[in-house]
Amino acid sequence: MTFRSPLSPRLLDRLPGLSPRLTSPAARRGIAALLAVLALVAAVRPDPDRRTITVVTAAVDLTPGVVVTADQVRTTAVEDDTAPTAPLTDLTDAVDRTVAGPVRAGEILTDVRLLGPELAAAGTTDDDARIVPVRLADPSVAEILRIGDVVDVVRGSDDLESPTGAGSVSDPEVLADHALVVLVSEAATGTSRRDRVVLIALPATAATRVAAASLTDALTVVVR
Repeated sequence: MTFRSPLSPRLLDRLPGLSPRLTSPAARRGIAALLAVLALVAAVRPDPDRRTITVVTAAVDLTPGVVVTADQVRTTAVEDDTAPTAPLTDLTDAVDRTVAGPVRAGEILTDVRLLGPELAAAGTTDDDARIVPVRLADPSVAEILRIGDVVDVVRGSDDLESPTGAGSVSDPEVLADHALVVLVSEAATGTSRRDRVVLIALPATAATRVAAASLTDALTVVVR
């Protein structure tokens, strides 16, 4: 075993001593401040190993029923793990589509923020779901409906007038239950209040039944 003599010079002993200027209190404070700045830069600098993706975001606030135009959306790069599920990644996926709910400027648009099969499927848990427009026999009912309401669609009774003016209609009948309201159109500006339309999401079979009945019968909804 080799023993080191206490008189043998160590590596640190061979290094030149630090200048007194670097060991003064002011110098130490300056070095500490520099290290703090370097630590801050390291903390905010993007991790090169983290993946980023391009998503579509709203350039302005969007209201339900608005058809998206090119100047209302833009693309933004975000970190993959911060993006919501199923974000839109191309402007063509958003332009000329109808907004289904309120969207704030800067919000990332997803497949269920715009009218389409994805929204219908998400609202009904049925991949084959459809969105059906319904004109209600009593337009005032549309005033109380909100996006996200779950309703039953009912065929009107004999004391209701058919929307086509054909006279009396059949006894009350539930045509579809647990329908999801995805959009309520703005109130009509003309003399007719029947111009207001409610869009509801339903499984395919129920959607077909409601769409057919809306052509001849007075329909209303019951909020669950």
